[in-house]
Amino acid sequence: MFDVQLLIGEGEIQSSNSAIFERRNPVTGQVATRAAAATIADARAAADAAAAAFPAWSQTGPSERRAMLNRAADALEARTQDFVRAMAEETGATEGWSQFNAHLAAGMLREAAAMTTRITGEVIPSDKPGCLAMAIRQPAGVVLGIAPWNAPIILGVRAIALPLACGNTVVLKASELCPATQHLIGKALREGGLPPGVANVVTNAPVDAAPIVETLIAHPAVRRINFTGSTKVGRVIAQLAARELKPVLLELGGKAPLIILEDADLEEAVNAATFGAFMNQGQICMSTERIVVVQAIAEQFAQAFGAKASSLPAGDPRNGKVFLGSVIDASAAERVEALIDDALTKGAVRLCGGRRQGTIMPATVLDRVTRDMRIYGEESFGPVVCIVGVRDVEEAIRVANDSEYGLSAAVFSRDIARALEVARRIESGMCHINGPTVHDEAQMPFGGVKHSGYGRFGGVRGIDEFTDLRWITIETRKQHYPFPAAAGAH
Repeated sequence: MFDVQLLIGEGEIQSSNSAIFERRNPVTGQVATRAAAATIADARAAADAAAAAFPAWSQTGPSERRAMLNRAADALEARTQDFVRAMAEETGATEGWSQFNAHLAAGMLREAAAMTTRITGEVIPSDKPGCLAMAIRQPAGVVLGIAPWNAPIILGVRAIALPLACGNTVVLKASELCPATQHLIGKALREGGLPPGVANVVTNAPVDAAPIVETLIAHPAVRRINFTGSTKVGRVIAQLAARELKPVLLELGGKAPLIILEDADLEEAVNAATFGAFMNQGQICMSTERIVVVQAIAEQFAQAFGAKASSLPAGDPRNGKVFLGSVIDASAAERVEALIDDALTKGAVRLCGGRRQGTIMPATVLDRVTRDMRIYGEESFGPVVCIVGVRDVEEAIRVANDSEYGLSAAVFSRDIARALEVARRIESGMCHINGPTVHDEAQMPFGGVKHSGYGRFGGVRGIDEFTDLRWITIETRKQHYPFPAAAGAH
């Protein structure tokens, strides 16, 4: 069992009223973590600590910030097995997914470190004689990062790494479902040498989430907010931020389509679809949720894909090598099962899968899915994927775009020029040709369109999100103004 305190200012502290909450293992139901349950006063204290640390941190040179972030990356990677244990206990994640999280998160810290010398400006020609005009980027202030549970290390680090590199201080509001996992991120940052108050981590009981978030967004020192999570909650975050006139970056839900054209390499398409649909039990914002297949090859693909998916082992991730671990909790399993049952009663065909064992769900493939089934449009966020047959490429594009979401997508075809034209017509923030819908790299502009959010994490595009652009001028000659000179002036 893990015991977690708040990381505020100088170090680890209890909540101001000594309250705690428990996170239970989704498989066994046993207590995995006891964590400090922050109060409104604690949330304000975290933002105050970040505000107090901001003047010095914002003036720290880029090389010094880079060195500390690189040391933090090393510290995080050295804690990989700690993360594996925490994720298995708190979220039911497999060892492979946890290790991937730690590896990519360390890479995100190193990429952020490299960005410290990429925060540049420009000299802009002015029509005013003798005027030197510049646009410069400066750190915004305190950045609030709100991270989810499904990729807790990757998304926890992403919420704060680039803001730190840009000279901001941060408050990470950890997910109530993985407080120990995201607390470890804060510890790695401290081990990297970040000064007190620069990076703060707040944990809170589920019942207190709304007032804690509202307090942090409303705090005068908080100048930027980023949130990764559901579209439903993202709307609430956006409304709260709008009330305070504060910019917010949102990465929300998805219903990623994978289009397979008649000339696709079917073996590669099957492998990409299996990875994209079932990695982390389908609990990834980019997970393949709809496979859109041209009818000429639909039966051949469905047979091969069903066989591949049925071979994936599922079970308690602590008891051996499994590809599918637990979904996050019983309610999630029930919701996914209800989507499957609805589709089956309306004519879908189950190619593989079966009933769940608690929170352990087998890989499920549903064929002949139609628009009147809930799973066609609703984000399942579980180990189930549907196959939709289409006549041709034009119908494939129409079906791919027939969604409120627009995060990730993929197209399989041996004709790259044709696939690129299809990719350009798909309404998504990201699209991959002959690769899976699940693809993330620290330096890429990551984000969605439509109800999948707005703004971009990653690389130089992320710098724009976490800095203020200012116009500064220097007058190099005596000024002339349109009013008469004073009497007697020479």
